Order: sequence, then C-alpha cells, then structure tokens
Amino acid sequence: MDYKKDFPIFKNKDIVYLDSAATTQKPKYVIDKVNKFYETLNANPHRGAYSLSMDATEAYESTREKISKFIGARYKEEIIFTKNASEALNLIAYSYGLDNLLPDDEVVLSIMEHHSNLVPWQYITRKTGSKLNYMYINENYELDDCEIKNKITNKTKIVAITHISNVLGTVNKVKEIIKYAHKMGAIVVVDGSQSIPHMKIDVQDLNADFFVFSGHKMFAPLGIGVMYGKREILNKMQPFLMGGDMIEYVYEQKTTFAPLPNKFEAGTQNVEGVVGLGAAIDYIESIGYDKINKIEQELYNKAICELKKLDFIELYIPSNKENYSSVISFNVKGVHPHDVASILDSYSVCVRSGNHCAQPLLRYMGIDSTCRMSFSIYNTEDDILRLVISLKKAYNMFEKYLNKNC
Repeated sequence: MDYKKDFPIFKNKDIVYLDSAATTQKPKYVIDKVNKFYETLNANPHRGAYSLSMDATEAYESTREKISKFIGARYKEEIIFTKNASEALNLIAYSYGLDNLLPDDEVVLSIMEHHSNLVPWQYITRKTGSKLNYMYINENYELDDCEIKNKITNKTKIVAITHISNVLGTVNKVKEIIKYAHKMGAIVVVDGSQSIPHMKIDVQDLNADFFVFSGHKMFAPLGIGVMYGKREILNKMQPFLMGGDMIEYVYEQKTTFAPLPNKFEAGTQNVEGVVGLGAAIDYIESIGYDKINKIEQELYNKAICELKKLDFIELYIPSNKENYSSVISFNVKGVHPHDVASILDSYSVCVRSGNHCAQPLLRYMGIDSTCRMSFSIYNTEDDILRLVISLKKAYNMFEKYLNKNC
C-alpha cells in the first residue's frame, strides 16, 4: 500500500523526505482531527461547568487513557502531558533527581544520549554533588554486557538510557539494562523518542520507572510529549512547574497540590496537540507495528545495499543486523556533511546534517558531524534511488576539488 498519499505535504511538494527521526510528516487524518477540535470543541479543559469545556475535557482525558493503553501503563494517571520529551526529561531530572541524589551517588548514561537526556543530568549531578558516569559503545556501536555491568554498580541511583540512538540507530537492550539496574538498586529513565514510532512499547513488560517520548516523531503535531512514570514514584515527586490547575488549595503562605496527573500539568495545556496525538495513535494502530516494521526494514536494507555500492560513502551503522532501526548515518569522504545536505536539497532530497544533538557521541567516534537519513512509512524505494542519484551528482561536483587537494 502507498501510504504517501495519506500525507498532504507530498501532494504539495515533490520532495524526498528522509528526516523522520527529526520529525515526521503528518497524515491528513491527524490534521483533520486537530482542525475539527478547533472547529467544534475549542475550550479550556478542567475549567468550565459549561458543556463545551466539558467536551474539551473529555477529548483531553480520553486521549490520556488511550495513551495509557497504547504503552501498557497500569494506571491512566501515570501519563503526564508535556510539550516534548526534552521537557519530560528535565521534569524527571529536577523533580526526582534533585530530591533523591546525594553526594557520592552516581547517575549512569550511555554515550549515545541526545543532549536532552544528558545536559539536565550534568546540572543535577553538579547541584547534588553526585557523579556522572557513561557507558561507552564498542566497535560495533553497541553497549556490551561487560560495559553495562562495570558502570552500573550499587552506587548507581539513576540510569538514563536512550532506547534507540538517534545517530546510529542502535537498539539498546533496555529491558536487560532495567533488570540489572533494579538489581543494583537504581531507577531507570528510558528515552523512547526514537523507538515508539517504530515498535510496540509495553512499559510494564520493560519495567521502566520512567518512559518519555515526543508526539511529533510519531505523526502527531509539534509541541506535545508524554512522560510515563510509575504511580508510586510520581506520588512522591514535587511538581516541576507551578500554576493553574495543578493546585488543590492556595493560602497566603502555602499551597497544597492536586493529585496525579494534574500536579505535573500547570497552566493551559496543548489540548489540540493531545487530540492530535490521540489521532496519531489511531493512525499507527490502523496500520500496525508489524506492517510498519516490514516497510522500514525493507527500506533500510535497500538503502544499505545501495550505499555500500558507492566507494565514496562512509557508513556509521551497527554491524549486528538484528540491532538497528530506521536511521542511517553516513558521510561523503572528504566533504563536509552540511555541504552534502545543501547539494542534496537542490535536488529536493531532505537529509539531516550536523551533530544531531549528540556531540559527546560524535566526539567519542572521532568525528564532528554526519549526514543522517531516516525512514517512515511514507518512504519508498524510489526515494532511496533518488537519494543515491543525488549523492552521485553531489560527489561529482566536489570530486575535482578533492583530487586537486590530493
């Protein structure tokens, strides 16, 4: 089935869009649901006794319940709406980390982390006097068991780990990491931003203490994210933001906070984003993860096959064929990634270039930037062929200068 027709942008622009790890395009189904909210339901939820506000509240809260079922949470109040995964990770770092870390405690990250799951922990460990440690990848761009067990010890109190690397596409063994971290007495924060668009998530099966993701990477609107947390942990945490709707009683000198989930959702929320996220889940479930996986694996295999035929391409991918997602990082030898991306753009091919908000990882790999292509269900083999043709043209443009420098 050609899913590209579901996405209006491809009717309006003749582009090859290979940057879904940054943000996905939006299907008409989601766009229509957001428009319908503004046309028929627009009101502030939780704040009105009139029917329109109550209808908006129902749209908002029913999506919370839908997400709870979608990721296998035990209770719907374990679902907290944020503006994105970055805010969710900061919420955890500030509200849990500041209150639970002591001097000489340790926080363990992987070197693959996006800055959003790294910079907050740098700040929190400095503030608490605790120590920040890293698990490093091996030559196959994976975390091996020895590295995991050497770094996660009985001093470790928090492990924060990406489910899938946004640079390498490596799928980390989060279930095994969680099991071992719990054995050592640590809680685990999983950044699922790159995994939930591509695979079924069951937070109870993973036994994750926290799991965060952004809606815009899974066909939902920009500006909506989710933090899942175990209820018993969330109940003990202090709010991150203060304002309307997260309070119970306010006195002149003190305030009591609302119960979950409201105490973490201060102010007017992105209700249309929540509605759009609910629609995106409906869209994903109408296709099914098995079909999504099949499409993306075929695209990945085709892309790797074609790129390996180009002797001027350097690939940065896991060697284990069972351990990859729909992300491929590469460079054109001797050419800066930004130049490559600019030339590709002139042929209407969209790829990401830069450090992908993962400077420590690229520095560890001995490079400062890459080009990155990433797939979704709207991509086709024709997109890959257009990319390859455009890469050949780009290299031909630079080849005479490269030869001259040699």
